[in-house]
Amino acid sequence: MSAASTHGDGLRHRAGQVLLSSRPVSWINTAFPFAAAYVLTTGEVDALLIVGTLFFLIPYNLLMYGINDVFDYESDLRNPRKGGAEGALLDPSLHRAVVWTGVLTAAPLLVTMLWLAGAGEPWSWLVLAVSLFAVFAYSVPGLRFKERPLLDSITSSTHFVSPAVYGLVVAGAEPTWPLVALLAAFFFWGMASHAFGAVQDVVPDREAGIASVATAFGAAATVRLALGLWAAAGVLMLVTQWPGPLAALLVLPYLWAAWPYRSVTDAASGESNRGWRHFILINYLVGFAVTMLMIWWAMIR
Repeated sequence: MSAASTHGDGLRHRAGQVLLSSRPVSWINTAFPFAAAYVLTTGEVDALLIVGTLFFLIPYNLLMYGINDVFDYESDLRNPRKGGAEGALLDPSLHRAVVWTGVLTAAPLLVTMLWLAGAGEPWSWLVLAVSLFAVFAYSVPGLRFKERPLLDSITSSTHFVSPAVYGLVVAGAEPTWPLVALLAAFFFWGMASHAFGAVQDVVPDREAGIASVATAFGAAATVRLALGLWAAAGVLMLVTQWPGPLAALLVLPYLWAAWPYRSVTDAASGESNRGWRHFILINYLVGFAVTMLMIWWAMIR
């Protein structure tokens, strides 16, 4: 094998690791909320929709997850689920590349979004600022919201809800109580998802000295917190506009995935990874159902 071929393989491997750090399996979780909120409000497919969707699809996730992988390297070394779809185990030589790739891919799209949005919706600038602050505050030293129990789940939920809020605000949506209830339900879903995901990392996080909602409350209590938050999300959906109340049923698969671990011990908390893998699949199925409900809503409004 030639030196050039070996070098090319090395570059492809490095690029693949950088891309893996953005969690491609989760891209849709941030891009879809923005796109759905924007299209359902404006009824249009325009440049801002395209640019915003691209931003929340890849660069946003590369910043969010890539930066997290860089600053969580020590704990990730102890975490058996790292090194695949659930997070890259980044070699320290790639840390600078991940951060710069995130910044350089996000910057032009971010500038274009701000230019396209203009000054017509000044609140959209604030929402976007909060969204980006949450992305960095979750992981960077000095803030490390991920190590502040409950604030970690709140910040993580902000990562997913803020793109939807940005889409609504930049599209000029009128705030209503049913819309507020929908966003609150989404926020509770995000908190529950983060809390349940943290349970599987109790042991490696404690070994690395990292605090989280799960290390603070314990595995079983955190699972029960997640169950309660998912149930609350379902109740909130009951007061949204029809056919929104049907989405209350969509919390049931999440409750099913987490229920077996409601009494899991801290020592056995890694077993909840099986439920987390079910969670990832459930997200896609529920996402399809939510899309159908959104189309139905758009047709009858």
